[in-house]
Amino acid sequence: MTGILAGIARHAYPKAPMEVLDGATITPELGLEGDCKGRFKPGGRNRRQVTLIERGAWQAALAEIGADIPWQERRANLLVDGLALPQEAGALLRIGSVRLMVMVECNPCYRMDALHPGLQAALTPDWRGGVCCRVLSGGVINVGDRIEIEQEAEQAA
Repeated sequence: MTGILAGIARHAYPKAPMEVLDGATITPELGLEGDCKGRFKPGGRNRRQVTLIERGAWQAALAEIGADIPWQERRANLLVDGLALPQEAGALLRIGSVRLMVMVECNPCYRMDALHPGLQAALTPDWRGGVCCRVLSGGVINVGDRIEIEQEAEQAA
């Protein structure tokens, strides 16, 4: 199963505006370089180095509440098109040389309702809010790159 990397975004500090990029570097030490959430913390859980959301899930949530909001306002790092993201911890994703392990569901926070009333609830079912990943190996990624499920969670165990 493969999809396309349809968007890349980062924010330099908490609550900073999202910066949309055409390409970026991802490393196990920093996550998406330039993003405040990705730094590896020794002794920490490091569950949220890079976040991904499916374009279809975002569009379904917006349709449910009758809104039109750019995807990066979800504050995810990567927008994926044409691939259903795994909904189990331990699944492995690959974008070129970059390997990501799904750690947890990316639960939508109260800030989503500040964008539009009801958005937090619309992102809640079926992992619509996306996935949080740990970086296993890094590299350079670009919009248009192929993204694939390398290994389902039960195979990775």
